Amino acid sequence: MSVNNGVRIVAAAAALLAITAVPATAATSAAAAPPVAATGLSVDLGLHLGGKPSQQQIAALFQQWNAALATGQPTVVADLYTPGAVLLPTLSNEVRTSRAAILDYFKSFLAKGPSGRILSSTVTVLDRDTAMNNGTYLFTFKDGSTAQARFTYVYEKVGGRWLIAAHHSSAMPEK
Repeated sequence: MSVNNGVRIVAAAAALLAITAVPATAATSAAAAPPVAATGLSVDLGLHLGGKPSQQQIAALFQQWNAALATGQPTVVADLYTPGAVLLPTLSNEVRTSRAAILDYFKSFLAKGPSGRILSSTVTVLDRDTAMNNGTYLFTFKDGSTAQARFTYVYEKVGGRWLIAAHHSSAMPEK
């Protein structure tokens, strides 16, 4: 992989060449920690090569979601979900099956000032466009309270971007 004058050129296979414009200062590799821009949350996870993503690349998508939470903007978080996504949220009994319903949930959830941390994670890459991440995480809120929960994210690659197609999060039943 090389970066020259703000253009990254990546050879995905001998016959395939992908060119993506990036700032010259944003030279990263797939092995490096993904950069997150505060506006728009553009993350280069090395997932543009056309092959199956690695388990590490899929696991890193949680950091993108957690960074979206940190913005405090429900639209930024909702933009990480597919148009037909299903959200079964941690702190609500309502199943969210539309963008409006997902936005509604994140308005109240983000008001609590959440920050998530993965405690355990199992990533399954199903194919080049579909992957899952299952495990447990801990949310810490601005008032100092915490919530430990189980999660499942189902990711789908849509238009070259990894988006959340299904997200199930439930509080741990045993305390």
